[in-house]
Amino acid sequence: MSFDKLQHLGFSIGIELPLDNDWSQDGQHKRVKAGRPFGVPDMRLHKERIQLADRLGFSTAWVRDVPLYDPQFGDAAQVFEAFTYLGYLAGVTENILLGTAAIVLPLRQPWLVKKAANTTAELSHERLILGVASGDRPSEYPLFGVDYESRGQLFREAIDIIKDQSNTALTEGQKIYPEVDKFPVYVAGLAQQSPEWIGKNLDGWLAYPGTPTEHQQRVALWRKVAGLKPYVSFIHLDLVADIDAPITRQRFGIKTGVNGLIKELESMKAAGVDHIGLHFRTNERPIEESMTDIANSVLSSFHQR
Repeated sequence: MSFDKLQHLGFSIGIELPLDNDWSQDGQHKRVKAGRPFGVPDMRLHKERIQLADRLGFSTAWVRDVPLYDPQFGDAAQVFEAFTYLGYLAGVTENILLGTAAIVLPLRQPWLVKKAANTTAELSHERLILGVASGDRPSEYPLFGVDYESRGQLFREAIDIIKDQSNTALTEGQKIYPEVDKFPVYVAGLAQQSPEWIGKNLDGWLAYPGTPTEHQQRVALWRKVAGLKPYVSFIHLDLVADIDAPITRQRFGIKTGVNGLIKELESMKAAGVDHIGLHFRTNERPIEESMTDIANSVLSSFHQR
């Protein structure tokens, strides 16, 4: 099994890109004025914001793999192609881990995924966490000439290639360069597999957002099939200026102040969650202010020195 830097951090807090609040009221106003479709963020400050997250001490930056923008889903994620973007982020950051949440394996040639992941791991000095999935947007599959119903089998075949550090399918003398294979492979959801198969073959679980109680139930299943492998999830956060603002639950997350966020993260940790990625697209305040408040008042309560 590959060395997993995230697992060795203990409970940690990261961010999910894009670092834009285009789903907030102010963000929606700016989006309409700029003529961008819903779900297409403003990426002009993406470099400055990821570098700020790196300096502030967030543990991990997660990028999504959205090959095709579909207005019915209404989300272009961070716009840029995932591996290309991670290569760029590796060059402009120093410490923050770089994760995919998650590469849609049935839509990609698995040997090229392996080479791209090896390259990203090498260029980032082993900061890569390769999150993978079977995909959940049927409209993408015809464009790629892939049968949607076959995605479970294609996912298993891709995992066999990516996780095979000996590259047994290659003929004598063939190589995949760079020769790295020093990255953990996490899965989003169950990818059309059984929990037992996922627990045996993958190194961590990217669980969908939920309440601490919901995570407690999911963590129990994960521990049963995977032991102490990392359990990761995400919170869509609207961090208000009033530090004592109570927790108000919203779709996939919460609206609260710093103290409410600390309380929620404590509950997540108690439920057995190992890592939370914070998603700021519904955040009404400027992203920089919220990240700085979290760094000053929250990270030190959880991150091990």
